[in-house]
Amino acid sequence: MKIYFAGSIRGGRADVGLYRQLIRHLGNFGKVLTEHIGEPDLDTTGEDELPDQHIHNRDMKWLRSSQLMVAEVTTPSLGVGYEIGRAIEEGKPVLCLFRSRKGKKLSAMIAGSPDLTLCNYRTVEEAKLAIDRFFSVHRGHVPAWFSRRGASELEPS
Repeated sequence: MKIYFAGSIRGGRADVGLYRQLIRHLGNFGKVLTEHIGEPDLDTTGEDELPDQHIHNRDMKWLRSSQLMVAEVTTPSLGVGYEIGRAIEEGKPVLCLFRSRKGKKLSAMIAGSPDLTLCNYRTVEEAKLAIDRFFSVHRGHVPAWFSRRGASELEPS
């Protein structure tokens, strides 16, 4: 299985360690095409040795070839939002992971979308559990706790 992971680059790299842990966990399910998102050497300038058009075209090729997308959306990012929209347009299952913080709210365009799965989490372990559940759903095993209310939330009922 090919997996597209999205996380902020130019919008901020405060969560790079978290991205790295999530990417490692996703590796249990298949090939993560965007492993570089978790590299600590990648800073907010991005891959500045590559032209923006090259990055866009390469990433869209990876997105089209993937079976699904997992996006960590706590740090707002125009690029991640764009990628989520394109994945939905392509009909791909999308899991968005969001850590609530005081004074911070998730964009209504993500929180209100009926076309993706949303998980609010507090710890890395909770995020990994949400990933496990997401993959079980998309392997044909729909647990009883899974429900859809606007953006569906992965949490036990």
